[in-house]
Amino acid sequence: MLEPSPAETPPAAEKTPKTGRAAKTEARAAGFMRSALAIIAETGRADFTVLEVVERSKTSLRAFYQHYSTKDDLLIALLKAIMADSTEQWRAETAAMSGPAALRHVMDRIGAPASSSTQDSLNRGLTYSNDHLMETRPAEYAQVMQPLHRLMTDIVVRGIRDGDFRADIDPESTAAIVMQTALGALRLRRLAGELTANPIDSAAISAFCIRSLAP
Repeated sequence: MLEPSPAETPPAAEKTPKTGRAAKTEARAAGFMRSALAIIAETGRADFTVLEVVERSKTSLRAFYQHYSTKDDLLIALLKAIMADSTEQWRAETAAMSGPAALRHVMDRIGAPASSSTQDSLNRGLTYSNDHLMETRPAEYAQVMQPLHRLMTDIVVRGIRDGDFRADIDPESTAAIVMQTALGALRLRRLAGELTANPIDSAAISAFCIRSLAP
């Protein structure tokens, strides 16, 4: 699954400042995420080891396992932070838009091309992580996707309320289908030159989804 393009910096820290032991715990956990993100940015892969993360963060295996039971737990935490931060930004950007305009905007943001080689490496590595965790840790991965699903659901509800989308659809189910359709279809960008004469971009995908929801 293609993930929303993260910034080339680690996930943002918790909004509410913490002090003392809680602050140290949070800072150390964020340090592990920064190290993992840096490795992915350099290699374009997520098959790094816990030891590599520990060495880069200049801590210890004991410290790592005080925060995460496995490397996959670290990846889940990293993806949760990226998804939560991205979705919060998209929600603010689309707050005043109509349902179709908001859906189109989110699709554009999700499908934005990499702005640098580092970003491209991050996207490739995190896409692999998404695929792996969706298969091996579906319950936890569903939690990663919840912020985006909630945003999509709110957009569908807005479109139904304003008469832009059909009224005979279930918002939550429809949002899940649209979300997965969009994320999956974006992969076709790599194959479009072989399969179709025209590019398959976020505009084509959002137009398809909006047509399917029209009254």
